[in-house]
Amino acid sequence: MDEPALRESLYRAGYIADEALSTTLWLAGELQRPLLVEGDAGVGKTALAGALAGARGQALVRLQCHEGLDLSQAAYEWNYGRQLLAIRLHETRADRVQEADLFAREYLLERPLLRALSSPQPCVLLIDEIDRADEAFEAFLLEVLADYQITVPELGTVKALHVPQVVLTSNGTRELSDALRRRCLYHYLDYPSLERETAIVRATLPQAEGALVEQAVAFVQRLRREDLDKKPGVAETLDWVRALHRLAFSALPDDPHALAGTLACLLKTRADRFQLGPERVRQLIEGRRSAGVAEKAAQPT
Repeated sequence: MDEPALRESLYRAGYIADEALSTTLWLAGELQRPLLVEGDAGVGKTALAGALAGARGQALVRLQCHEGLDLSQAAYEWNYGRQLLAIRLHETRADRVQEADLFAREYLLERPLLRALSSPQPCVLLIDEIDRADEAFEAFLLEVLADYQITVPELGTVKALHVPQVVLTSNGTRELSDALRRRCLYHYLDYPSLERETAIVRATLPQAEGALVEQAVAFVQRLRREDLDKKPGVAETLDWVRALHRLAFSALPDDPHALAGTLACLLKTRADRFQLGPERVRQLIEGRRSAGVAEKAAQPT
């Protein structure tokens, strides 16, 4: 699959990628290198991995990172219950269970990293929000990303049956190590342009009226230029247009009070909600009108 075919497959899977992103993603697959995608929350980093799995017809294995993440949650752990049961069963027999038998593969519980490496079919491995994990886990991850293998001290080295396509995401809450970055291809995913976000909303919500989509997306684009604690991402735009459509709006209403209840889809902190009062919302709506007037004025008569 070449780069244009990959971009088309992503589109059919519901993800509209620009040329820079699809090229980097294609190169990551061709070079069998992990792809590190950074950007603000809500710009579509996690959705990219899901769309890639759908485009390739592969399973998605997801590891959600968090503070205190360890091997037993990320890679593997031994099934101590089964091991203890095996010991007790052998106590009634003349032969004693050997320690090596207790650390056979059948007693190993696979967590996302080992599950991806052991998958009998190629898969997409999403390591989501790697910046939330600590540096110790990041150091362990280097072996997985460099050699696509995991060393289990009691069992040996488990190598990947098929090299998974690895996508790491980061919201930039902490700086990642140079060693991790060296092993990855890199792409910064910014908020989409007006045209691209409009296309995303239209593709995802084809039932919404065209005028509503265009005006709502333009409103969100202006809203992101406000001094907000949490700028709305594409997911919030989709939620808002979906809500407006369910309320039977065919276009943005003139009255800002009519939008008051729906702004819960866009503004996710108390400070942001307080900042965007009716008067400021009115100004943002009028900004849509001014843009429309300017566009018409620019057209030849």
